[in-house]
Amino acid sequence: MKSLVVKRSIVIAGHKTSVSLEDAFWKGLKEIASERDLTLSEMVAAIDSGRDSSNLSSTIRLFVLDHYRTMIAPPAAVAQAPHGDAGARNPAAAHNRG
Repeated sequence: MKSLVVKRSIVIAGHKTSVSLEDAFWKGLKEIASERDLTLSEMVAAIDSGRDSSNLSSTIRLFVLDHYRTMIAPPAAVAQAPHGDAGARNPAAAHNRG
């Protein structure tokens, strides 16, 4: 499977930044943002506001991975997991306008 890294410019809190992710992660991130009725920029801003000091691209990858792992994990495994969806760690990431 070929996984190309795609670099995109995103505006976060009025500042333009570049984010490089594999296409599968961009697609996953767009799906999650759509589910939460957020724009891609709003979703990335929420993820950014909850990150520690790690690289933004890495934080986004972990967020997307955690989201989909949570979806497929049995409920008991999710409750015991040290990490969960970033929405659980960062309420802003779980924000829904609806």
